[in-house]
Amino acid sequence: MTSTNTKNTETDGFARILRAEWIKFRAARGLMIGMVVALMLTTLFGLLIANTSSRGGGSPRNLLGPDGEAVTDKFYFVHQPLTGDGSITVRVTSLTGMITYPPPNHDQIVPGVVPWAKAGIIIKDSTRQGSAYAAMMVTGSHGVRMQYNFIHDTAGHLDGVSTESPRWLRLTRSDDTITGYESTDGTQWTKVGMARLAGLPAKVEIGLFVNSPGNVTLSEGKRRFTNSTAVFDRLELQGVDPGVAWSHDDIGIVSTTGPESGRPGLPASGVKESGGTFTVTGSGDIAPLGAEGSWPIERSLIGVLAGMIAVIVVATRFVTAEYGRDMIRDTQLATPRRDRVLAAKSIVIGTVTFVAGLAAAIVVIPISRQILLSNGIHILPVTLFTELRVIFGTAALLAVAAVFALALAALFQRSVVAVTASIAAIVLTYILANFLPLGMSQWLLRLTPAAGFAIQQSIPEYPQVIGLYVPQAGYYPLAPWAGFAVLCGYAALALGLAVFRLQPSTKLAETGCEMNDTAPRSRHH
Repeated sequence: MTSTNTKNTETDGFARILRAEWIKFRAARGLMIGMVVALMLTTLFGLLIANTSSRGGGSPRNLLGPDGEAVTDKFYFVHQPLTGDGSITVRVTSLTGMITYPPPNHDQIVPGVVPWAKAGIIIKDSTRQGSAYAAMMVTGSHGVRMQYNFIHDTAGHLDGVSTESPRWLRLTRSDDTITGYESTDGTQWTKVGMARLAGLPAKVEIGLFVNSPGNVTLSEGKRRFTNSTAVFDRLELQGVDPGVAWSHDDIGIVSTTGPESGRPGLPASGVKESGGTFTVTGSGDIAPLGAEGSWPIERSLIGVLAGMIAVIVVATRFVTAEYGRDMIRDTQLATPRRDRVLAAKSIVIGTVTFVAGLAAAIVVIPISRQILLSNGIHILPVTLFTELRVIFGTAALLAVAAVFALALAALFQRSVVAVTASIAAIVLTYILANFLPLGMSQWLLRLTPAAGFAIQQSIPEYPQVIGLYVPQAGYYPLAPWAGFAVLCGYAALALGLAVFRLQPSTKLAETGCEMNDTAPRSRHH
């Protein structure tokens, strides 16, 4: 019974402390104004960049895949119609390629196959770009793969392909289920994967394909045009009409050679058939579209950097103002347990900042979307869960940064030191990570509080896509929640150190209270 009363008393006592700290914050006009400034900076900077970027002209509408994600769907296709169940089997004996630089250095053409060049067999809903598909393929450097619907990738054997070491591939269709196999001899088969393509029509297209994505050079920040050529033989089809001729289509690519393409000297996409051997050349990629060169939703939240600086100042002043006005003695006498006071302050500043950040994100993202769309710029589509994670994650990012700054203020008890340390640890570190070499920037975004910005990443890094996976493009070395956890860890550590430092003051205050309580009793006796 006594234990229950003690717990209730402690709970009621903390509730009173929390209420008192909220009253302090609300009564401090400067703190309230500072929080409004943080909200305005976050909002206005985001809307400004959306409006300014829109003046550069429109962009093509994003091609959407079966699951609603933005994709690229470009390849050379040699195909026939397949109605109902069936299969395709082929042997791949060679995969070669060419690489060139974009203009004005397009005359620098060298032989080579990029790591994610693809050649193999495919069953596709139709020749319409973005339609459902499943494919078995050999790649430039990643062995045999089964991929389907752009984002799904399953690895087979990692060996390359050559005349001395060919690779057999097979796809079978049963209703809307596609199964992929591979073999080294055409006799012993290994299942690589299986895909269920919901809503696959009875009539589909089946055949050979080749593509080759642009080769990204990180040091130059350029994407080099490439193409690949594959040699197929031992082709077997089941379920197709033997009298139907092959169709040849360059899916998604208007021209891959000639003066109008800016790529003279490269072999044109196409197919040559001789004695049952098909030599197919193609370029492009079948893959999800990355954030590079596009507009992810979090780009409109660039104002978070400015808003975070304002939030850090407010959080710091929430603590240090008491020292400056010599109010800390009154607080200690009223509440000797300084750890409770610090916890209450953290809850107040974290909650207020979260609400302000949430309001800013809720305003910025939809308004920026309308501004961009009205000017022909299309935002990369994401799922509702991802958009909510970006919105609420931005608010949480600001809130935890505020708690981190408040903890440093309690630890150092100096506004200038706490503000400088907080800004340097989060804001300046994040900015530096966007300019330093990739290796250094990735370590900064793994080990410092700036890792928390990963919570805003909306477009994942796909291992089967060649891209500039750098902070400037919106990619981080840690997963969104992992990066946010790093920031939370720093905030918790700073709070722990602040509480530890305040312990002597707590003991002294408690001792003082005991002495004040015992002294009158001594005089009474």
